[in-house]
Amino acid sequence: MIETDLVIVGAGPAGLFGAYYAGFRGLSVTVVDSLPELGGQVTALYPEKAIFDVAGFPVVTGRQLVSQLVEQAESAKPTYVLGHTAVGLQAGEDGVVMTMDDESEIRAKVAILTAGIGTFTPRALPAADGWEGRGLVFFVPSFEEFRDKRVVIVGGGDSAFDWAAALTDIAASITLVHRRDAFRAHQATVDQVMAGPTRIITNAQVSAVRGDDWISEVDITTPEGTETLAADGVIAALGFIADLSTLKSWGLEFNKRNIAVDTAMRTNLPRVFAAGDLVEYEGKVRLIAVGFGEVATAVNNAAVVIDPSAHVFPGHSSGESA
Repeated sequence: MIETDLVIVGAGPAGLFGAYYAGFRGLSVTVVDSLPELGGQVTALYPEKAIFDVAGFPVVTGRQLVSQLVEQAESAKPTYVLGHTAVGLQAGEDGVVMTMDDESEIRAKVAILTAGIGTFTPRALPAADGWEGRGLVFFVPSFEEFRDKRVVIVGGGDSAFDWAAALTDIAASITLVHRRDAFRAHQATVDQVMAGPTRIITNAQVSAVRGDDWISEVDITTPEGTETLAADGVIAALGFIADLSTLKSWGLEFNKRNIAVDTAMRTNLPRVFAAGDLVEYEGKVRLIAVGFGEVATAVNNAAVVIDPSAHVFPGHSSGESA
């Protein structure tokens, strides 16, 4: 059991910035996420994609942004619970109790939900069932793992092309396999990859994966037939399935498909706030920059719930904290 002032559900940009702000307000904070890596959908879906609309950064990649947010959050000394899903929430006037999928509990004075578009589950690659951890990955936490490796990337979206571009000078070879001949990725990245050494096979699918303890070869099937490729790793960049059903079971009020909040980012449940892509209100704009402001609002209002003598305004970080 973990006891903490504040529990944040979701380790994406909003959640990480919320962790920093909790520390700024002198609160202990625990951050939970169903993914095994920090960064939420930024890390999972577009880690190397250039982002142009974050204040203070003319341009920053998703990975760089997450790295900076993690560094900033370290001042709060957060406790991270990664690779586990929050499955239950009891909220009362005295605090909240969050139950995890391993039956452990997190007891907090306040909860802030920053879970983006919900729990992420990678879309399966049927031919590679059972190979996860033995050469099959769904996202790439470290490019160095693929140095001098023969890599097969499956998918046609931003993640697939971002990783192909990033691995160009690292992997021994890259083959990108997509089931159609049209791509969903940013055109500039598509052009970059197509101009490089990556082999692109369209109207194709991975039909079989073989090896002993680790992947050693894959079959690629096209209308013309099946080709066997030597491979040291497969990246299944097929996207993630987002699920909000668990949150709906907690008794939260929804507005359209998202959680309803007021101007203080309060939900209908006592001591439960929400921020980021997860929330809905009139005029809501889903931008990372907006999520930063929302979670700062949530933390500062939560600080008053925890200590009624505190002020919502935190003071300026360039001076003495409130």
